[in-house]
Amino acid sequence: MLVSSSLIEVPTVNRLVELWSNRYLPNLKTLPLGQDTQIHNELRHASSAQGRAETLDKIRAQRIDKCCRLAAIRVKDLYTASPEILDLGEVKQLADAATNVYLKLFEVYQSSLPIDISSTEQLQETYGESALSAWGIPKIEKLADELEPLILELQEKHKISKDWRTLGFITTQINFSNALFLDILTPVERVLINPYLNFLEEQVALPLKRLCGAAAKHVLSSPEFELVMQMLPITRDISAAVCARLTKGFPHYQGRRGTLNDLAVQHSCMRDLDMFQIYLWLCVLQGNLTTVEQELVALCIMVLENVGISWALASRWNEVLMDEILHRVTPSQQSLLAPYTNGMIRAFEYDRVPVQR
Repeated sequence: MLVSSSLIEVPTVNRLVELWSNRYLPNLKTLPLGQDTQIHNELRHASSAQGRAETLDKIRAQRIDKCCRLAAIRVKDLYTASPEILDLGEVKQLADAATNVYLKLFEVYQSSLPIDISSTEQLQETYGESALSAWGIPKIEKLADELEPLILELQEKHKISKDWRTLGFITTQINFSNALFLDILTPVERVLINPYLNFLEEQVALPLKRLCGAAAKHVLSSPEFELVMQMLPITRDISAAVCARLTKGFPHYQGRRGTLNDLAVQHSCMRDLDMFQIYLWLCVLQGNLTTVEQELVALCIMVLENVGISWALASRWNEVLMDEILHRVTPSQQSLLAPYTNGMIRAFEYDRVPVQR
């Protein structure tokens, strides 16, 4: 859940902002680069002002509000076990609020700067591991500030709905909307716009800006800060390892969106495992477990029952995640982490029921 926050210019905050930004570098691995200059030309054109306008023309032709409304309806259909969660009036309100978010996001995308490439070598060397600015993507904190008021408005629409649990479905609504937009674009266009869409989905779910802000009370040599700096870049690797362990451990488990092997479910699992990690590191920098106990647990209570996930499975995946994290740090770091990992496990303890394996 997004909570309004601000950042100050100090070395520790700046270091975490850099790591935060690196999450949204375009993924060139999805393109058949090779020696084919056509891909280079397509990238160059798609990133130009004209190319970006053409990309957004495709999206506008499908009507942004229509896609957002369809996504909201799909969310309603997904949670058929609670048929009163959304009525058609609420669908329209949620879709209108989401449309405003996307209009701003696409406005930022259209104003982004073009890239210039002439060869595969230049593409990989200059852009493969480069900063967002090389791709014309604005500073991540600036993008966050641009979208924050509109995302908070979307959250408020969910809060005042007839069923307060809809607040937990914002990420699903954004995820469905993103998929609808990506469906109508070319692979090259997807590479360029996907960082913006990923950022939006994560901005709703992952408290990354708050994590960066929490670093302000630390110095660069702080053990807590050094630990977060070490672990943040491997967040996705840890999530992938845990997801694989869960898939192997519960091969027949099925929620409302499908099994743990389904691509859409895996995407959501990876995002949510990332979310748990960011909440853990936020607690480490804050020096207490309040955010997990009062926010993360409450969010899970909102969502789990309605997506067909037992609390026992959530508790188990949390344990597996804590175990995976502890295996990737030194003994001294394990001692530092123990109060937080143990606290995370206690926060999700429950009288367990058998989980279908």
